[in-house]
Amino acid sequence: MALMVIKCKAAVAWESSKPLVIEEIEVAPPQANEVRIKIVATSLCHSDLYFLYESLDKSLFPTILGHEGAGIVESVGLGVTEFQPGDKVIPLFLLQCGECRFCKSPKTNRCEEAMKRHAQKSTEHSRLTCKGQKLQQFMGTGTFSEYTVMNQMAVVKIDPAAPLDKVCLLGCGVCTGYGAAVNTAKVEPGSTCAVFGLGAVGLAAVMGCKAAGAKRIIAVDINPDKFEKAKVFGATDFVNPKDHNKPISQVLMEMTGGGVDYSLECIGNVECMRSALESCVAGWGVSVIVGWTDLHDVATRPINLMLGRTWTGCLFGGFKGKGGIPRMVKAYLDKKVMLDEFITHNMTVDQVNDAIELLKNGKSIRTVMRFSPQ
Repeated sequence: MALMVIKCKAAVAWESSKPLVIEEIEVAPPQANEVRIKIVATSLCHSDLYFLYESLDKSLFPTILGHEGAGIVESVGLGVTEFQPGDKVIPLFLLQCGECRFCKSPKTNRCEEAMKRHAQKSTEHSRLTCKGQKLQQFMGTGTFSEYTVMNQMAVVKIDPAAPLDKVCLLGCGVCTGYGAAVNTAKVEPGSTCAVFGLGAVGLAAVMGCKAAGAKRIIAVDINPDKFEKAKVFGATDFVNPKDHNKPISQVLMEMTGGGVDYSLECIGNVECMRSALESCVAGWGVSVIVGWTDLHDVATRPINLMLGRTWTGCLFGGFKGKGGIPRMVKAYLDKKVMLDEFITHNMTVDQVNDAIELLKNGKSIRTVMRFSPQ
């Protein structure tokens, strides 16, 4: 039987810096190698806000935001063998073709197909329209729509026992922070770490440092309300830069007798990136850039690297989505990774603008949204 166009609810960003609008949109059937997914739960990530309010590229609108989601396969296109209707899945904003030299290397989660698609206007692959106009899918996903269509390279099947309103967080923020600690920094047992920024990504980095066996985890944020939450994930010390009249790197140097072994910048602020690097001990300190920004250059004096510090970064915590997300889902089901503790609010997608205000004002960690009340 031929698949039909589905009419459904979505939160549409018609233009930058404006509230999202709840619209009825049309979602076309999946084409060859594509999967149509019913999104059950989606959360709001700071990257959605960055795109909406700070991105300089106005040609990317109208768009469907959202890239932390989980759902159920509704239908599949020709050539799809990995998925069938009813499968629980998580959409991937970093797709994996499985064939290119990057996908075949254990050293990276990059993919040539992903890079090629990123360079194209995303409406080329979008099956979503509203009022006769094609909608772009933010990061190729568009989870603020009740249905979305994605290439099978950008979808991963997960354990059917997984609660979708919890594991949706693994689509971006939690894997990004946790993986930055365990995969990229490769935090060692007994080490001292500093995490800059205590949003969901930073808290996940704290959790990753603890899982890796760090003995001291210093949480750095200008919002002291975040410190109690950081303790839940394993932070041992708390520093508010506003409480000091000297550079935060100097404060951390003095606290640790010369600097931390590992620092993770989870804000997306180039000054904080520099501070995080300069907080590391000379000789072997590793600093990882985790927070996203593309508005400014980052800088430091060469001697800070010549003395033996390493400055690196990662996307999605270095996880290859097809293998990494199922492992993280299993870790959650085995109670080795926390997810519930990140969720401060539950809403419906109709309330997406309220969720945006909460995150903008530092009043939430993660808001999980459904398309209908539970």
